[in-house]
Amino acid sequence: MDIRSRQRLAWENKKAKGFNTTDVPLEFCLLQDEVSEAFDAWHEGREDAGEELADVAIYLFGLAEMTGVDLQREVEAKLAKDAGPSYRPPSNVVLVKKDDGRTAGT
Repeated sequence: MDIRSRQRLAWENKKAKGFNTTDVPLEFCLLQDEVSEAFDAWHEGREDAGEELADVAIYLFGLAEMTGVDLQREVEAKLAKDAGPSYRPPSNVVLVKKDDGRTAGT
């Protein structure tokens, strides 16, 4: 999927339906609500968990367009950056970046 074209499509849909296109703090709150709905659907084992995650993506695409962020470029750059470090699984199941021997500030 081309994120850039989906970002534009989500934006055009927001404009066509008269949804929020200017209030960035509100949009972050709405995105947070969609993430919560997706979590609830997954946690409850509901069949609509995928649809709720799609809502998260659509809100994120719209927010990226609203703030002038090329989400495709940012995702590609972040994936490339994250490909570098290696991680070790600690006992608490949260991944922690391995110490590469460098000290802070180097």
